[in-house]
Amino acid sequence: MTSSHILEFENKDLVPLLFGEHNAHLSHLEHKLNISIADRGHKLSLSGNDSAVKKAETILKDLMVRLEKKQDVSVAEIDAALRFFDNDHGDNAKQNGKNMSGSDIVIKTKKKTISPRSPNQAEYLKMIEKNSMVFGVGPAGTGKTYLAVAKAVEMFLDNKVERLIFTRPAVEAGERLGFLPGDMKDKVDPYLRPIYDALHDMLPWDVIVKKMEAGEIEVAPLAFMRGRTLSNAFVILDEAQNTTRTQMKMFLTRMGESSRMVITGDLTQTDLPRDVKSGLRDAHDILEGVEGIKFLHFAKEDVIRHPLVSKIVQAYDEQN
Repeated sequence: MTSSHILEFENKDLVPLLFGEHNAHLSHLEHKLNISIADRGHKLSLSGNDSAVKKAETILKDLMVRLEKKQDVSVAEIDAALRFFDNDHGDNAKQNGKNMSGSDIVIKTKKKTISPRSPNQAEYLKMIEKNSMVFGVGPAGTGKTYLAVAKAVEMFLDNKVERLIFTRPAVEAGERLGFLPGDMKDKVDPYLRPIYDALHDMLPWDVIVKKMEAGEIEVAPLAFMRGRTLSNAFVILDEAQNTTRTQMKMFLTRMGESSRMVITGDLTQTDLPRDVKSGLRDAHDILEGVEGIKFLHFAKEDVIRHPLVSKIVQAYDEQN
């Protein structure tokens, strides 16, 4: 069944941002929903399949709310709104007060405002907010580490934790770094670069350097966690699929008073020998269901990188 509808926006100043440069946002929505959208100043004429038109109307109104909150709108946010709509079954979710773009969950850092772009990302952030230990498991590009770093930075800026500690197995589970040139920092830094990149997205570099010198931000290989008690800290273990059972147990038992831990990894990309069980898989088997520990399983639908990435993940999954 086809229908047409006129959509009018009161805030004319924000209309250009909603429509996008050269109406790029409207064109993207037309393509995604197979509808027609005609620009009539601060009004839009939507025509096409009835359910698709209703979906477009709901999403456009929600994106306008996002703009009114001084949040960005881009093609990525439109795709996120479509994911939320499809997951929440559209009108029923809207009637229950759910937000289609995820803009009701916002992380504010010194350099940018970050919001989830899929329902699983939103659930992940809620889990981190409410639980002391959370495992984020799934394919690359789903935001597991980036969102965890964002939440850590937010809590640090809000003085909810005193330290940020980021760690990952360097090179491989055995952490054989001796053959690399330079001092220990030179050897380790390339393997911790994704964490530095995420931090740099959220904090000015001079602030990062100052906090690292003061010991308030620490980025170190997993081996450096041995023998420590990590109190009043937000601790992230990245690339956890490359830990052994012993390493994972060592890390998890470092947890101290008033601390939070987030453990992220992709079980399909382990670099461990075939006969060695991943510490992440082992922790999943042992700890899932333990009160206070939550697991969030991301899927290929949560991949937020270039659209080809989710297709690549799917193609590889089909071969396994």
